[in-house]
Amino acid sequence: MPREPDPDWILEQRRIIGDRVRSQRMHANLTQENLRDLSGVERLTIQRIESGATDARIGWLLRIADAMGIGLRDLLDG
Repeated sequence: MPREPDPDWILEQRRIIGDRVRSQRMHANLTQENLRDLSGVERLTIQRIESGATDARIGWLLRIADAMGIGLRDLLDG
């Protein structure tokens, strides 16, 4: 059975989290490739998270935050 599409508020939060990931990455002077190397999260996955195109798994966000030396809260709360 097909899954219902996510409501707009979820899509908006996904974009906001993606923007925070991108902002923190750029603040750390990291490319997506650098972040891939530090976090172990594939570059394409990072790109999809930053664009809001995918639901970010908590494990991916934890790895990304750790690689940038920040807390998960910095990605979720801004």
